[in-house]
Amino acid sequence: MTPHPEAPQGVDKASRPLRVGMFGGAFDPPHRAHRTLAEAALTQLGLDVLHILPTGQAWHKSRVLTTAEHRLSMCQLAFGDLPNTRIDSREVRRQGPSYTADTLQELGAEYPGAELFLVLGADQLLAFKSWVRWPEVLAQATLAVANRATQIGADAVHDDGEEMDLSGVDLPFRRLAMPLKNISATAVRAHVGQPVSGSSELAVLVPEAVASYISQHSLYQKPP
Repeated sequence: MTPHPEAPQGVDKASRPLRVGMFGGAFDPPHRAHRTLAEAALTQLGLDVLHILPTGQAWHKSRVLTTAEHRLSMCQLAFGDLPNTRIDSREVRRQGPSYTADTLQELGAEYPGAELFLVLGADQLLAFKSWVRWPEVLAQATLAVANRATQIGADAVHDDGEEMDLSGVDLPFRRLAMPLKNISATAVRAHVGQPVSGSSELAVLVPEAVASYISQHSLYQKPP
């Protein structure tokens, strides 16, 4: 079990429960919007620790994910320098489908009495009631949600656009303030093959170290 973190400087840990965040996803690959969301969650929620969890066997994805080894390595490059952040491999080590409810249950046992937060984007919130055992998730953690642009696919432009409409969501959630970023892992994979440089499309979408890793390991290359 990982030791519990110290409270942030200036905060009396005894005065409130630990605040523990869970930020899960395929991270295939992790991109700049993921990084910005992690930063927003750490700051705005006052998290003592944020667990970054690449998913294992993703029950909701039809495509085969890049190997866990690569996704964990890219997460380390994308998030590893953020304070109070842990790259957590438990879901890729778990046998069978990977469910958020199970991970939250484990985190609750590891941090007794902690306040748990599930960090996610607006697109995931809109699909939340399709999740396996979603009422358990809602009972275990506060949903912390950042809005996303309506256009985030491979052909989306990077200028700020219209944000997703969350007015019809009948679930309690806490909104995270974050600039709209029209970035998705789909867009990253679609642009692989372009030169990795400060002006390249790939470097705009992912942190420089992740772009270099993708190039070095020839990830997401399209068949000739």
